[in-house]
Amino acid sequence: MIACPPWEKVAETIEFIPDRYSRKTQSEPVAREMLRCDSADIDRLVGAGLPFEDREGIRYFDANDLYNLGMYSNRSDTQPEMAFRMLFRFAGRPVDDLLRPKTWNFQVRLECHECAGVAPWRLEGPDVVRFGGRVEGGTLPAPGEGAAEYAATVTTTGARTPLVSQALRRLTRDYLDAGYRWQMIPVPMQADYGLVHELGATSCIAASLLLAEHFRAAGHRAEAKRGWFTGVLGGALDLPHACVEVEDDDGVVKTVDIAKSQLAARLSANTEQFQELCLGSVYNKVIPSTASGNASFGYHECGSPQPVLVRADIRSAR
Repeated sequence: MIACPPWEKVAETIEFIPDRYSRKTQSEPVAREMLRCDSADIDRLVGAGLPFEDREGIRYFDANDLYNLGMYSNRSDTQPEMAFRMLFRFAGRPVDDLLRPKTWNFQVRLECHECAGVAPWRLEGPDVVRFGGRVEGGTLPAPGEGAAEYAATVTTTGARTPLVSQALRRLTRDYLDAGYRWQMIPVPMQADYGLVHELGATSCIAASLLLAEHFRAAGHRAEAKRGWFTGVLGGALDLPHACVEVEDDDGVVKTVDIAKSQLAARLSANTEQFQELCLGSVYNKVIPSTASGNASFGYHECGSPQPVLVRADIRSAR
């Protein structure tokens, strides 16, 4: 059994979210529950640099900082560690189940804050047909204000299409071997992928944006694309995702899901098949979208200065 390091040591390994991207919305009681710790532990974390805001005598923290502390604490009982194990419990199983058709009830709610009135909505919706899937329903919302909803039945499928280009495989391996540490990072910060990697960290969007840049420099057409990772906690957790779509030497567009390969490797040694599947193939737990890697999923053309909030609920169709 690996000994649990003191919280101060855990804090030393985390790159805390910079102030310009941080949103301190989690109160100290929530932090204690999330990390399964007490007030003295929170004091030690604050002393070790955990950023916070004091509002009426209560300390508030960024949810990403708390998630990362829990995930790398080696305590096994923190909420982030338990969620991570549940999220990746499939990765050590035979990958054949990831290659068959799988149908999802896909619902999205778009919310426009500081809405300026009735206007058309735009959603970067599911883009599964070109990978052998299908979409049933999915009528775009009519012009409106405040909020709108989209629903469809989405079928995904998998296919083994490993990278054949030696240059692409080398660049992918170089990235995995570079030592970047995966962390939960706010989406706006992930788009600042230079900063993320300067900090020695990585995330699905930041990794995909940088890897796509490397692929293009090697002469391949490549683009980071966003989507959704499906079936997380029965649909209770909205988990946007990103990967790289790259044209391989055989003329086929391949999908490189670099972050999932990296995370699976951290989970267990028996995930080699899934890690390899992530390097070129598609699998049925990801719904790709039409959105580019650093773009929003939804827009409202009312002129509000605030970005549209997009919440997805994706559940397996029984």
